[in-house]
Amino acid sequence: MLDYELEEDTMGMQSVPGTVTLAKDSQNLIGISIGGGAPLCPCIYIVQIFDNTPAAKDGSLAAGDELVAVNGKTVKGRTKVEVARMIQAIKTEVTLSYNKLQADQKQGKSLDIVLKKVKHRMVEHMSSSTADALGLSRAILCNEDKGLLSNSFQTDVLIKKLEELQKTANLYKGMIEHSKRMLRSFYDLSQTHKAFGDLFSLIGAREPQPKACDAFQTFGESHRNMEKYGIHLLRTCKPMLADLGTFLTKAIPDTKLTIKKYADVKFEYLSFCLKVKEMDDEEYAYATLGEPLYRVETGNYEYRLILRCRQLARARFAQMRSDVMVKLELLDQKHVQDLVFHLNRLVSAMAQYLRNCHIQIKKAEVFPIEVDLLRTTMDYTHAHDFEDGFDEEEDGTEDQNSKTEEGESTGDGGMEHNLIDTS
Repeated sequence: MLDYELEEDTMGMQSVPGTVTLAKDSQNLIGISIGGGAPLCPCIYIVQIFDNTPAAKDGSLAAGDELVAVNGKTVKGRTKVEVARMIQAIKTEVTLSYNKLQADQKQGKSLDIVLKKVKHRMVEHMSSSTADALGLSRAILCNEDKGLLSNSFQTDVLIKKLEELQKTANLYKGMIEHSKRMLRSFYDLSQTHKAFGDLFSLIGAREPQPKACDAFQTFGESHRNMEKYGIHLLRTCKPMLADLGTFLTKAIPDTKLTIKKYADVKFEYLSFCLKVKEMDDEEYAYATLGEPLYRVETGNYEYRLILRCRQLARARFAQMRSDVMVKLELLDQKHVQDLVFHLNRLVSAMAQYLRNCHIQIKKAEVFPIEVDLLRTTMDYTHAHDFEDGFDEEEDGTEDQNSKTEEGESTGDGGMEHNLIDTS
């Protein structure tokens, strides 16, 4: 240890004094851990604020803040063990004087943190054996926070949800394509019914026999009604495509984006955890060797900055994790409810369509249709021309017969004349 005191190196950060009074909980705790202190560090600072404790609920203290006094007694020159005992000796309320560190989180996002985020991304998609072989043990990278990361595989489940969401998206895409083909088939079928209805109505309108006319008209009207039922089915089922499309193009991409943001926040938090661990190991190594460490003897502001960044990243990570879990739960509920709702809509619409068509066919039991072919012909357009032609053919036959008779008589006379001349 040096026999002279170094000036504090604040790294451009400022401190604002403050005072807070905290009531202890049932376990005689206020919910903070402290670091620094004599003989290596000139100040006592807060390392961590624990969840659901008086200090966390108050919100005045934060990681990296310097602790100045406890109930008016200065802690300057004391060890962290002595200060912890001072706080424990107080049984009711503890008044802490502190200097709040005015640190910007951007100052802590150094190149080292960025590289650590890349390392965590690589480990996330590796097997444990591969990561260990490369010296990127998941246990080392992810075991810095016993509370929020007590089970690293539990957090991985949320990121692995991306693969499940992709499968769900493919399922909905296939359902949309299949629904489009099915609705197109029903539309074609309804157009076929319409064509049949128009054709049979046209035949009925031109049929001169009353019974046949009514039968064709009834059958044609039934097909036209079936075409209307088909269009009603399309209108009932068409919103399915819009709902499925909304789920596919909005809900799933929004959730996937939220999960990606969550993963980025998670990797950033783990990077700060790993940085704190490395700095702790460095400090312990120097203390074991009895060598001075410049950043520790000048107030350890760099370490306190990383502590503050870790606390802020942890808060963001906890919030994002909660948001992701809520979104995934809502998405799963909507997925199940949508499938049930749309299947019920489709089945009920098709059942109603088939019932209506069956009723129309029952009403149109007009077969066999009696048509007197002796009184009419199927060529309704040229019926009168055909009758006129038939009369002209008869007249032509009579003329031909008369001409033949005249020709025969003329021919006979000629033969007689020829015979007379020859003789």
